Amino acid sequence: MITRKSKREIEKMQAAGDILVKCHKEIAKMIKPGITTMEIDAFVEKFLEEHGATPEQKGYSGYPYAICASLNDEICHGFPRDEKLIDGDIITIDMVVNLDGGLADSAWTYAVGNVDEKGLRLMDVTKTALYKGIEQARAGKRIGDIGHAIQTYAEEEGFSVVRDFTGHGIGPTLHEEPHIPHFGLPNKGLRLKEGMVITIEPMINEGDWQSQMDQNNWTARTIDKGRSAQYEHTLVITKDAPLIITDQDK
Repeated sequence: MITRKSKREIEKMQAAGDILVKCHKEIAKMIKPGITTMEIDAFVEKFLEEHGATPEQKGYSGYPYAICASLNDEICHGFPRDEKLIDGDIITIDMVVNLDGGLADSAWTYAVGNVDEKGLRLMDVTKTALYKGIEQARAGKRIGDIGHAIQTYAEEEGFSVVRDFTGHGIGPTLHEEPHIPHFGLPNKGLRLKEGMVITIEPMINEGDWQSQMDQNNWTARTIDKGRSAQYEHTLVITKDAPLIITDQDK
């Protein structure tokens, strides 16, 4: 069922978003060769506890960590690990914050040390694709408009769009209707309405768009070892430009 959120619900989600943004900004300072994603996971656990919040995905369908940490060719749902990040890696940290029942979800891809030009371009195109999708996310538009804007831009830049994972509605539970594909046709799909809260989270690959699943039944990676990047915001549909509750640039 698709729900439209009340002003009070949106305020609670914004409060969670504010904590999530602060946490991501601290993570950005930590990303460097030699750190482990298990150390980042422990930091997030402590940070959220200190701010009266909890990691929503920990325990979700049995997922054991506070963050997803997807490295290089991992598309999403990578497990934190004890191996140290090395110069040239790209790492996506994805987390969901729960503050008094309000949820916020955001992923960000970080460069570890000196990343090659193609890797930096992959990251830049992915982030730009996110915002091109967000531009279409307003009342009266359709879900297909979001995906079409993302797909058209990413493919014109020579990259591919993952189809196996989508954005989603959020609040009061983590994954709700509607699904928000990052590909598609304009003027197709559900019409967006004021008060809907969704995530847009394109996963863009260097090579082929198809994914394969690791033996842990969580981590998806590219089939050709090409790198993958992801940026994600949680946003509220309004009659005008959407309200990005995980905006890092306020």
